[in-house]
Amino acid sequence: MVAVEDDALRQRFGEGRPTKDKMGVTLYQTKNCQLYAIRCGAGEIYAAAATQYLIDKYKVAAVLNYGVVGGCTDNLHPGEVCVVVKVAHYQYDLFAVDNVPAGRYLEYPDRLLPVSTAFTELASPELRRVVCASGDKFVGDAAEKLWLHNEFGADICDMESAAILLTCDRNRVPCLIIKAVADSLSGGAAEYWREKNQTAKSCLDYAVEVIDGL
Repeated sequence: MVAVEDDALRQRFGEGRPTKDKMGVTLYQTKNCQLYAIRCGAGEIYAAAATQYLIDKYKVAAVLNYGVVGGCTDNLHPGEVCVVVKVAHYQYDLFAVDNVPAGRYLEYPDRLLPVSTAFTELASPELRRVVCASGDKFVGDAAEKLWLHNEFGADICDMESAAILLTCDRNRVPCLIIKAVADSLSGGAAEYWREKNQTAKSCLDYAVEVIDGL
């Protein structure tokens, strides 16, 4: 699953075989498995819907999300690929009713939602393990990124990871989230547009290593 950068899939696997379903899923054959690829669109709602669709329609054994993110610290630069091990859904806020901090889902032990180790441990050990702050907003402002880092310990930020992780957990399907930094701490939208295609390709290269190792 990818939000917006799908050219890397075609470059890697060719055109694939369109399933002609309502969500535009394309089937690719990798070395060891079938890969149902979907471009979900940006944002938590689109990502949750696409994740549930893949699980229900194709009975997938796992969900792999790759794509580009923003860096929330000054030591993450465009092109760096990371493995997400925890997610903070920072816009989810029940404080006024349950007196719990923003990001806290009561069925989890704290507000950093863990990603299953079933596949994160298969990713290259050279990749940095990170916390991703996820919400329905493109964060381009350096001060806001730093706030996400200081408040949640976030290394990166995106618009899909929380939805994918929560949907997979509800369905007891493991997921792997591999992200590449497109815009650095102070890069903003201009850097995102300049870097997103190449960084998405680099991200997919690492993701395919995990797929081929299954």
